[in-house]
Amino acid sequence: MDFQQGQKRTLHYKRLEKSTVSFDVYFPPQNINPTDPTTGSLSVPAVIYFHGGGLAVGNRESWFPTWLYRRVMSLGYAFISADYQLLPPATGHDIVQDIQDLFGFLSQTELSGHPYRFKINVNKIAVSGSSAGGLCAYLAATHCSPKPKAVVSMYGMGGNFFTPHYLTPKEAPFFRGRELLDPNDFSEFIHPFPNGPLASLSESHLAYHSQTYHIPGYPANKRMLLARLYLQLGVFLDYYTGMHEPSVSDSLRAAMHINRTDTSVEVIYKNLILDSHRHIFPQLELSTANGNQGCQWPATMLLHGTADTAVPIGESRHMRDLLQAAGVFVELVEFEGQEHSFDYEADAGELWAWRFDDVKDFLRKWLEVEP
Repeated sequence: MDFQQGQKRTLHYKRLEKSTVSFDVYFPPQNINPTDPTTGSLSVPAVIYFHGGGLAVGNRESWFPTWLYRRVMSLGYAFISADYQLLPPATGHDIVQDIQDLFGFLSQTELSGHPYRFKINVNKIAVSGSSAGGLCAYLAATHCSPKPKAVVSMYGMGGNFFTPHYLTPKEAPFFRGRELLDPNDFSEFIHPFPNGPLASLSESHLAYHSQTYHIPGYPANKRMLLARLYLQLGVFLDYYTGMHEPSVSDSLRAAMHINRTDTSVEVIYKNLILDSHRHIFPQLELSTANGNQGCQWPATMLLHGTADTAVPIGESRHMRDLLQAAGVFVELVEFEGQEHSFDYEADAGELWAWRFDDVKDFLRKWLEVEP
């Protein structure tokens, strides 16, 4: 039977108090996928994608990576674009739980896609993500079971949280040369949340002002600016950990001025973070200071523009170095002179096609290895 490539179904993998957490699954072409003889279902590899938005905005349809989706479809794999809870009020702890729950759902659920039954081969999953979604991919690599077979991070956050980019209040434009934000315009999103506790949510749609606005096309959804605001204030990690009083950012900021050697950096910062928070810092899970050489981290491919002002390329370079020290296969592809989200530019698909094809080859190599 012929099956239309790219057919999509939305499923809810988790329920919150007043909403659900969802993912979209794009079914692969039927004729190139094997059938599990014990169940009669198609059993296929999958690539899970987590969207960007600084962990504070967006959903499974936001900034959709068409170039990656098309290559995954051509391999005959399923493509899954997943939501996760947004901060605030969520924290990195909630997001880790969401990702684990997503893996649990996929391992237990047969997905029906006319005209065939469909099941994800949980031993052949790759995780991917852009910006904050790259951090989600790192968290999946650290905390999910069975472990993903591969990670593809596009300018991912979380390669190194212990830098001035996250910890130092900004007094001059730092992101694409854009103006500093006025915190008073975002008071409802600033701890201790004067309007009361925020409701949990896993979707916040993108919205922009019209061309008649005094800044045409400016974000109309305040959440689209939250990550930038928290970076500007040097408090992003307070919201990520949920640790405001005392502020984890304050304690880490003070440590930036301690005289130290490069080899002691991870130890100093690790000791300043409560045990209960360490697992949401991928670099602490990977650091050789933790004795994690030879750790079971998946093969990893990192893509990053050298001129990125939202997530400096030093984060991916640091992640590469930690992975290499831990004996993990890792490749960092640097895109000279490119800013954040360079792969969404109109000509990116043509300009970087050969690089994107390398990602396809990477996925094929690691997802077709027998577990």
